[in-house]
Amino acid sequence: MGSRRILILLAIGVSALLIVGAAAAMAQHEDAANEVDEDEFTHDTEDLPVEPPTDQSHPGYEYIEQDGDTEEKIELGEQLYFDPRISETGTISCNTCHNVMEGGDDSRPIAMGVHGETGPVASPTVWNSGFHHTQFWDGRADTLAEQAEGPIVADVEMGMPDHEAALDRVRGVDDYVESYEEVYGDEVDDPDDLEELISLENTVDAIAAYERTLNTPNSPYDQYVQGDEDALTEQQLDGMETFQDLGCQSCHSGPMFSGQWDEPESGEGVYQPHPTFEDNPQCEEYIEEYDLMDNPGRMGVTDDESDEFMYKVPTLRNVEHTAPYMHTGQVPDLEEAVRVMSACSLDQDPSDEEVEDVTAFLTSLTGEYPEQEMPQLPNPSGESMVPMDAGMDFEDMEEEGDDAENGDDVDEGDSIPGMSLGAAVLALALVSAAALVGYSRRLNE
Repeated sequence: MGSRRILILLAIGVSALLIVGAAAAMAQHEDAANEVDEDEFTHDTEDLPVEPPTDQSHPGYEYIEQDGDTEEKIELGEQLYFDPRISETGTISCNTCHNVMEGGDDSRPIAMGVHGETGPVASPTVWNSGFHHTQFWDGRADTLAEQAEGPIVADVEMGMPDHEAALDRVRGVDDYVESYEEVYGDEVDDPDDLEELISLENTVDAIAAYERTLNTPNSPYDQYVQGDEDALTEQQLDGMETFQDLGCQSCHSGPMFSGQWDEPESGEGVYQPHPTFEDNPQCEEYIEEYDLMDNPGRMGVTDDESDEFMYKVPTLRNVEHTAPYMHTGQVPDLEEAVRVMSACSLDQDPSDEEVEDVTAFLTSLTGEYPEQEMPQLPNPSGESMVPMDAGMDFEDMEEEGDDAENGDDVDEGDSIPGMSLGAAVLALALVSAAALVGYSRRLNE
């Protein structure tokens, strides 16, 4: 009788230990599965104080007015912007990396395209991009239309083999053809005319027309400089003053806080080196921690050594919604971005209070977002716009499936399909407990 009790207690004890271990393993597995620092995608804000050159609620509209941006063209451009089917795998659209349902970027350190490929830099926001005189971090495109050409055929973005392959998919959809006819010309019957109608030039022109509507006017800062003295809080006003005292406006000036003041020729962006004070001890730490010198910057476009680590000055409008920060996308929050820029671009060491004040000011640059809705995309009749084998290697998939079915290539330490480590430990706990209890019963029969 005594041995039975001992065995039962032992069974209970072992089971309890295994169950606790299972719970810990499950928690550890869940943490590993979600191994993204929550702070990495949080953000604070605050920016600068200079009189805008116009009295408009969003200064600078005159920079982006375009003849021919009709409602029909904008609607077509919106459909193309949201359509992932013009990517190799049918999974990546413009909106994937420049999400207009939030901050206009993808909230990732670096952009991810087809097949999980990642690019070299973080996605810049698309909001207010029509005000910029050059596009991309390295300024390799002069206009929005020119910018829209590149991602379609970039291996790490939409991955199409060439532009014609993407355009052929669009040409195969009757509703798209009708939209192009309405915007760019009369009805076409000849295939050559169709190629001329649904051309790369017209396609990126429509996308650019939609992007020019993505403006965020009437920020608290805009209201303040137009005479509303109550538009900013005391902390934001302190931050605006600190922003100037630190020298932030030496780069982030003008109505877009991007160094642009007047209306230069397209392509004449404002570039600044980053980092500038790489010998600053604090900056040295930031360079290593955030990979600030792992990209050549504009030199990758010009091959001019003087352009090494030169980047287009990004807008600070809506900056509170575009974390993580810098061209590397490694700086997790806005306060840290203020510290990094202070050390590496200004050779300054602001106090915690000053950082908080500047961050608060930056939030005053957040404007009013126009409401966005996912458009209904046109579909071909009775068939898929994306080929069934697009981006897929079915032979490799079949071989991998056969290996899994036969139990081949399962290395030591590989997970059992469908079972996590925690679940395996829990199953072992229950089996062990049942075995021990059963054994104790047999001893006492």
